[in-house]
Amino acid sequence: MTGRELAASLKQNLRLPVMAGPMFIASTADLVIAQCRAGIIGSMPALNPRSTEALDDDVARIRECVGNAPYAINLVAHKSNSRLEADLDVVLRNKVPIVVLALAANPDLVRTLQANGSLVFQDVVKDRHARKCAEMGVDGIIAVGAGAGGHTGDTSPFALMQEIREWWDGLLLLAGAIANGRSVLAAEVLGADFAYIGSPFLASTEANTQVGFKRMIVEGMSKDIVVTNSFTGVNANFLRPSLLEHGLDPDNLAKRVGGGINIDGGGDNAKAWKEIWSAGQGIGAVKRAEPAGDYIDWLVADYTAARRAIGL
Repeated sequence: MTGRELAASLKQNLRLPVMAGPMFIASTADLVIAQCRAGIIGSMPALNPRSTEALDDDVARIRECVGNAPYAINLVAHKSNSRLEADLDVVLRNKVPIVVLALAANPDLVRTLQANGSLVFQDVVKDRHARKCAEMGVDGIIAVGAGAGGHTGDTSPFALMQEIREWWDGLLLLAGAIANGRSVLAAEVLGADFAYIGSPFLASTEANTQVGFKRMIVEGMSKDIVVTNSFTGVNANFLRPSLLEHGLDPDNLAKRVGGGINIDGGGDNAKAWKEIWSAGQGIGAVKRAEPAGDYIDWLVADYTAARRAIGL
């Protein structure tokens, strides 16, 4: 199946060409269900449920609630993820339709998932990373541009999309500060099949985020986002007010040198995401904390208005 055919197949019953980004800790099974029911592709990290058994229960509930609607589970393929093998078994047994791999490229894992019927997407921040993923035979590439929440890229989405689309005719998603319907349409104009949206859902009723976290998303703007590798060893965007609340100076964070990353559901990395909150630069578009379905309804209306404004 060509990239265009795959995109058409996935969009068939969607209201918008949007896939939700899986957010560590914040994304829940309830959020995935709400996203799918509202007409986009919902997603959740496998590490969010406290155990592999809890993941199995969540995936079973998602399947029951969304029927044939596409949804995704994010697997961290990095060697520090001690749950990878057990969580992979859950994904395989439940025949999860889309699997998003992150932080490591593993051709054996790609082949195993595809042989079981899953589509495999991989997120990348550089053109050279995208080329490696293409060589592995992934079904979709997620281009993470500057401004994205969580682990972020440092390349303009204009440049990143241009470089990847020059040689990649497969399914392509764009992430990075996309929070309104106009931005979704702009992503399509740049060559993306889907926009990849995460941070606005941090303010959703169904998200596992504290009241203070939701408030920071609603009140925040791009100026409130700080990029640093201090907490995980990889550049990530964090909320400036969250850093200040913990007595940290956002303008004088020590850069982490060496030591790799820790994505093992515990230790310093988990503490960073739990106590020092992450978000992307697009949060200025979020005006209220509300159910995910209500935000998606607004997104659809804004997208439709943007299309009409240019005669589409």
